[in-house]
Order: sequence, then structure tokens, then C-alpha cells
Amino acid sequence: MKRAVFPGSFDPFTIGHFAIVQRGLALFDEIIIGVGVNSSKKSMFTPQERLDMICQAFVDEPRVVVKTYDCLTIDFAREEQAGFILRGLRTVADFEYERSIADANRALSGIETLTLFTEERYGYVSSSVIRDLYKYGKDIQTFLPPNVTLPKR
Repeated sequence: MKRAVFPGSFDPFTIGHFAIVQRGLALFDEIIIGVGVNSSKKSMFTPQERLDMICQAFVDEPRVVVKTYDCLTIDFAREEQAGFILRGLRTVADFEYERSIADANRALSGIETLTLFTEERYGYVSSSVIRDLYKYGKDIQTFLPPNVTLPKR
């Protein structure tokens, strides 16, 4: 079984993240979306809220599993018996950052990273933009996957 981990903070999970997972399902039998918990990082949404949002998006997709983790991504991938890490790329800056992490992960664990370029229509969508719009009461539903609503603040 080809299994991949799609890691991130997903604060919140966007339509761009959703599209990467949808495309990844054509390549993998199962995708484990790993919601990273980093106590030193200030998040708008709790790990449980983020997990719930993502589960809403994939309620009808049994090949997507959503879990939280608080360790190195390669250790989480090993625990989940995933042979791949799936990542999305929006910009050249993303490429440089992701390449260095992918190289380190492969050297430490042998786990390959597969990157998919974000679809052009989602290139500007980021969790930080959505958080700012949400904070100021703007309608953000078009930036979220189907079935996902953010908790009221």
C-alpha cells in the first residue's frame, strides 16, 4: 500500500490544501493528514478544531485519515508506516525551503518527499491570509474546502 503523510499546521486548512490532497489521492492509496502541534507556535485554532475542520472536508473519503502529532514529521511518517511525505508548493521561496527539508528527511530516514505545485487559482490562498480576513469578519468561505466552517470567535 502506498501511504503518504501530508503534514502541516493547517491553521486553518484551506482550499489549496484540500486540492493537494485530492490530487495526491490519484498517486497514493492512503493519505494521512498530520496536524502538527507546536506549543511554541501561536495558533488561532486549537489542534482539535483543526482536526475537526479537516475531517469535515473529507467526511466521504475513507482513504484520508487525519491525526495530530507532536514530533518530527519523519518520526510521525515512520509511526504511520508512510513511505512518502506529500507537500504543496506555491512559490519559488516554498521550493527552496521544502527542498532543504526533503533532503534532510531523505538523508535521515530514506522517506521521499513528493511535491505538487499548487493550482494557479489557489496560488494566493494561504492560512495566514485567511486568518487575517477571518479576524476582521470577512467572508472566507470561498477559501475553505467544501463542508468546512470555522469555529465562531
